[in-house]
Amino acid sequence: MGTANNRRFPAEWEKQQGILLCFPHNGKDWPGKYEAIQWAFVEFIKKVAAFESVFLIVADEYLKAKVLEMLETAAVQMSNVSFLIYKTNRSWMRDSGPIIVKNGVKREALNFNFNGWAKYKNINLDKQIPAKVGKFLNVPVSQVLFNGKPVIVEGGAIDSNGKGTLLTSEECLLHPDIQVRNPRFTKADYEAVFKEYLGITNVIWLGDGIEGDDTHGHIDDLCRFVNEDTIVTIVESNPKDNNYKRLQDNLKRLQNAKLENGKSPKIIQLPMPKRIDFDGVRLPASYANFLILNNCVLVPTFNDYNDRIALNIIADCFPDREIIGISAIDLIWGFGTLHCLSQQIPE
Repeated sequence: MGTANNRRFPAEWEKQQGILLCFPHNGKDWPGKYEAIQWAFVEFIKKVAAFESVFLIVADEYLKAKVLEMLETAAVQMSNVSFLIYKTNRSWMRDSGPIIVKNGVKREALNFNFNGWAKYKNINLDKQIPAKVGKFLNVPVSQVLFNGKPVIVEGGAIDSNGKGTLLTSEECLLHPDIQVRNPRFTKADYEAVFKEYLGITNVIWLGDGIEGDDTHGHIDDLCRFVNEDTIVTIVESNPKDNNYKRLQDNLKRLQNAKLENGKSPKIIQLPMPKRIDFDGVRLPASYANFLILNNCVLVPTFNDYNDRIALNIIADCFPDREIIGISAIDLIWGFGTLHCLSQQIPE
């Protein structure tokens, strides 16, 4: 193990070995839509496998055989897919999977002590994912501790520019009574953890997340670095929408923020899709939940007028990568889309 100051949290656009995914086997995350979800997931795997390796967790040999058949039916590039047999509680690899950092020249997998978003009890299988993935990739795993106690942070709650600045939100990490991850933790405590384990010297704090987000403030639905000095952030154009004020507040915070080098970031605004309701519930649909791959960016789309606008804005942010929209109208019923379901493995 290197010392803390050798650690660096790479940006998502840096070279990747592959993407960690977990094939959904638990239909409870998508009640009534599980059939549709499986094929949506096959399409997601197909797009990733066209660009890089997919490390696919499947619950058991029976599911592996079924998934193999589906992938072959969909003409997926199988040479880029490898299977890891392990039963999980859920499929949200961004949050239960390890966060892989660089430690000097080596890689290190961080176990951020997943606790079901301080919301679900059945998490015992998901808690083991960092260890399983570390072993599979042959990367050492470290548990994240502060004053000797486990610290809980989901991958969806943090975004890095690879140079020392991190984006996160107060609602997710600091709200005193909604889904409290780390009781009585202060900003200074979090910043100390981010410095030690992620090499972060500068944290930009946003306020609240979007309505319907069951994680309460994950950053990967709000704003993302697209290069070391540029941030895209979602804004709502309808002043009557419940997201309008909170997203304007986040925009102002970003406009007043500074990067690790003291300069102001460039801020690009992304629209929101029209509100999506299903079975009486507002869903947290957001174009910010895109996934950056080697040579490509996959963007969730919602059969919406703003899909095209969002795709064009993101294309301008990534001139050297293909931009591919993936319909997320079924996936979002699980309260997350492409970024939430995946975890990049840096090279």
